[in-house]
Amino acid sequence: MADTIKDNSKRTREIKGVVCLAVALFLLLCLLSYSPHDPSFTKVVTNGASPHNLTGKFGSYTADSIIRLLGIPAFFLPLALLACAFQYFLRPAFEVTVQRILGFSFFMLAFAGLLGALMRGGVTFNGEILRAGGLIGAGIVGLLLRYFNLAGTYIILLCIFIVSLFFTIEFSIVSVTERFSQKMQGGLASIKNAVTTFFSHLSARMKTENTPPPVIEEYEVKPRKAKPKKVEQTRFDFSKLKSDGTFQLPPFTLLAEAPQKDGRVKRDQLITNSRILEKKLSDFGVEARVVEVMPGPVITMYELEPAPGVKINRITNLADDLALALMAPSIRILAPIPGKSVIGIEIPNLKREPVFLKEVLNNDAFARSSLRLPIALGVDFVGAPVIADLTKMPHLLIAGTTGSGKSVALNAMICSILFKAQPDDIKFLMVDPKRLELSSYEGIPHLMHPVVVDPKKASQVLRWTVEEMERRYKIISTLGVKSIDAYNEMILTGAKGKTSQTARTSGAENQADTAGTENTGQNNPPFQHVKLPYIIVVIDELADLMMVAPRDVEESLTRLAQMARAAGIHLIIATQRPSVDVITGLIKANFPTRISFKVSSKIDSRTIIDQQGADQLLGAGDMLFIPPGTSRLTRIHGAYLSDSEISRIVDFIKMQAQPTYDASIEKFEFESTQAQHDEDGYDEKYDEAVALVGELGQASISLVQRYMKIGYNRAARMIEQMEREGIVGPSDGAKPRKVLIRKLPSEK
Repeated sequence: MADTIKDNSKRTREIKGVVCLAVALFLLLCLLSYSPHDPSFTKVVTNGASPHNLTGKFGSYTADSIIRLLGIPAFFLPLALLACAFQYFLRPAFEVTVQRILGFSFFMLAFAGLLGALMRGGVTFNGEILRAGGLIGAGIVGLLLRYFNLAGTYIILLCIFIVSLFFTIEFSIVSVTERFSQKMQGGLASIKNAVTTFFSHLSARMKTENTPPPVIEEYEVKPRKAKPKKVEQTRFDFSKLKSDGTFQLPPFTLLAEAPQKDGRVKRDQLITNSRILEKKLSDFGVEARVVEVMPGPVITMYELEPAPGVKINRITNLADDLALALMAPSIRILAPIPGKSVIGIEIPNLKREPVFLKEVLNNDAFARSSLRLPIALGVDFVGAPVIADLTKMPHLLIAGTTGSGKSVALNAMICSILFKAQPDDIKFLMVDPKRLELSSYEGIPHLMHPVVVDPKKASQVLRWTVEEMERRYKIISTLGVKSIDAYNEMILTGAKGKTSQTARTSGAENQADTAGTENTGQNNPPFQHVKLPYIIVVIDELADLMMVAPRDVEESLTRLAQMARAAGIHLIIATQRPSVDVITGLIKANFPTRISFKVSSKIDSRTIIDQQGADQLLGAGDMLFIPPGTSRLTRIHGAYLSDSEISRIVDFIKMQAQPTYDASIEKFEFESTQAQHDEDGYDEKYDEAVALVGELGQASISLVQRYMKIGYNRAARMIEQMEREGIVGPSDGAKPRKVLIRKLPSEK
């Protein structure tokens, strides 16, 4: 049914176009071949000679009538019909409306009047003197001259002429002025750059010519014997990196400049899309009109007002048909827009403008913001910067397929924090099982542990983070405050008072186990309250962790998501596989703030944002954001950040300070590994298995299983324990393991 309606509409436009083309050609021929000697309503020919007009008597009568009524403007009639014909063929949304007909009529009248006023003596055409504006133009000029004189007549006719253009061809002085201004600005910028480049090259060349050749002094280089440096790892003390004004935040000049924008979306394209929307909905029996258009860098929002009695779902069900009519890859329908009685339709622009991180950060909204952990997300659909506060989220879950812009957005969030925070304010724990995205930040002073790439170690780091959260709650509670912000404010102002003295005595015993000192024989010092930095845990691929230790990871993430906000610990988790086995119900319930880039299916979209829509995004940074405290989706276009920009930012930071890692994390990992080994328990037949392997000189799970008549799992645990203890070598595919010990002596 839809295809039939579409074919009929297309055929109707083609018929209209052909008719307009035929009429235009007929009028053009009869006007061009007009002769004053041909028969007409004003001249009778008695000799019976055939008319000179190429279209015969009908053409001679028609040409004489039109030329005598309108004069020179008569030739605009076939030109206007030709334009209509081509518009019918090339623009599906073009229609000859009453507004256009009235506009063209007033245009012809005003033009005839202007020609009649300017050329009162008439013009000669094919040997006959005719009025330039015809009888109509002469009548209009005579009427206006009677009341307004010549100056007033010109003003009135010019006003009608310009206004009629607005309605006829949708001409806009503002648009022309803006385009001319943009061209002028672009030209002036190019000239300025060329002049600057020329003088800089000229200056460099003059300096080179005037500089004397360098004198090279040869001297003997005596190598210095390097002293071995003892590597020590101590408990991290955050007070050591307290800012004294020496650490400089990276400047925005490290970021790449955004290229010159082409300007706004063409007004003609916006009008065409509006007409197509209204026409397509009308074809399906849905009456609606476009009331407002808001263009942006990537998409354009069309606000559609449905007629009374039209149900919203009748419009939402036509999303694919509207995308087909607009030749768009996909469209998104907001039904309705919150706070308005309209429906929003987001249509991708034909030319997408890139969004750079410098555009988002280099503005007053970011520079003067009081956000504690500002993260730059990008720009909204109209191009306004979007900057969120991680402390209010307080955790963020990100999902998106490969190539959707997820990793670029993650880097933009991290760098936006680095532009705002010093090392004693923020600490990062980064987990990157893919070993690609977060490894660029290795060595910055904001890290409290090297970037974790082993999924097994990542599980242990998350468990340490849970213990750190509990330790922080104990510290904060000793001062009687409820959050890390209040605690740090009390520490910085020195207003600890009696509560602090109580904390020093009661908290010293609790801190004995977590002091992180290597010298356990020394007495533990009194508990010292120091500033606690925010800890941001960044996980680039959650799916890899869930494959290795799903239970431990889910338990740790759930506890952190539920409790870590007041302790100053925040999570940013990304995954490219938002399935229910990765983003479990327990994890999802504790991450109300989520971002979804383009996903592969509607099921994945519902998994991450509880509704469809993410599967219809454009990719390359296009995202849907659920802000904290609401379930309403916000469409954002992520900011682009290149690898070279990241390298410049990281190098600038690393030149100023070196990281000081927290030794308690390594200690916790070691103790967790030992505890995991001890959990396996001691097998009473283990010594017998070791003796067997040493006697035979070969080791394998099947060999131990066969000789000792035990199960496969038990034999596998024995072989793994032998490998950990250095008795046998690692597995080498199909080859047997190497036995690394000699034959054990028999006991007497």
